[in-house]
Amino acid sequence: MTLGIMGAMPEEIDKIIANIANKEIIERGGRLYYRGELYGRPVVAVFSRWGKVAAAATAANLILEFGVGKIVFTGVAGAISPELNVGDIVIGERLFQHDMDARPLMRRFEVPLTGKTSFETSEQNIQQMSLAIHNFLKNNKEFRKVLAGYGINNLKMIAGDIASGDLFISKKEMKDALIRNLPSVVCAEMEGAAVAQVCDDYNIPLIVVRVISDDADENAHNSAIGFIQKHAGDYSLFILEEYIKLCF
Repeated sequence: MTLGIMGAMPEEIDKIIANIANKEIIERGGRLYYRGELYGRPVVAVFSRWGKVAAAATAANLILEFGVGKIVFTGVAGAISPELNVGDIVIGERLFQHDMDARPLMRRFEVPLTGKTSFETSEQNIQQMSLAIHNFLKNNKEFRKVLAGYGINNLKMIAGDIASGDLFISKKEMKDALIRNLPSVVCAEMEGAAVAQVCDDYNIPLIVVRVISDDADENAHNSAIGFIQKHAGDYSLFILEEYIKLCF
């Protein structure tokens, strides 16, 4: 089975791409798809670009042209839950499109013609990724030392609900509205639920893994950019290394 690997920013995916062996580069729709082997397993990795439409188009192409049997979406997110800190890791349980609202035709957040307000990740996929992240946090002591040098300590991992939308959550009132409307959500980003909708259409397993880069507040921009530039690529590569070794 070929694993599809997606990231919405170059910094989230570049180190994965650099480690792909026997690399073939294929351009489609303005994107470069990197097909080859990562830790001995067949993969196709791609920088999808930001936002729901770009991510959905990329996921569809991974499925239809490249025939991937599973997709991992890796990258960063803003914390909505006060229990999360920069550097913590979230595995998506349910993925909501927080800007989907076709009322009064249907319920708020319901994706038209699906009857669903969210897309769920299977318990097996969550357990596999949880173990991979546990191994990463346990075994990669050198990277944890690097993080500690930036004041990032006591890392934790949770499985929780993720909200996706074409909005960068960067103001307290935006964050408060998200908490009020979707109280189970622990973090917010811009792509995961759109990819989940495509994967649901084609019955392709998806696992979304997000590392907290900011607190989704007025300081979110500076915090996120700094974290992404320094650490996002390493998180993605090290987590994928453990996941591939464990599951394939």
